[in-house]
Amino acid sequence: MSDREQFLVWVQSEFVRAERAMYDGDDGPRRAVWSEHEPVSVLGAWRNATDRAELVEAFEVLSASFSHCTDYAFDLISFDVIGDLAYTVGYERVSTSINGEARTFTLRATQVYRRESDGWHVVHRHADHAG
Repeated sequence: MSDREQFLVWVQSEFVRAERAMYDGDDGPRRAVWSEHEPVSVLGAWRNATDRAELVEAFEVLSASFSHCTDYAFDLISFDVIGDLAYTVGYERVSTSINGEARTFTLRATQVYRRESDGWHVVHRHADHAG
């Protein structure tokens, strides 16, 4: 299996499971797919972070507001793997509750990943609401 194929399998399994868990109120799997090594950053639809401590805090705050995720889909538009770096561009389609209120929304998300000794990890995310 090529690097691109292996990366795509990881995105469609571990990454998607972690995002769905986040929208169901559990930030543990999302923290696990993110790098523990600086630099890491998020320019998010709800929160920003520029280091690992801010990242963990942002994930904890966000996950506390989410619950009852009934659907999560990552519609991948583009991706590539270049050595130990990779990126994805796509739409995240989410049905969840935010502070107890059912919501459905779509985010445009671009992410950068780094291959580390234990596999792929997210190092940067930029997401905003799709108009």
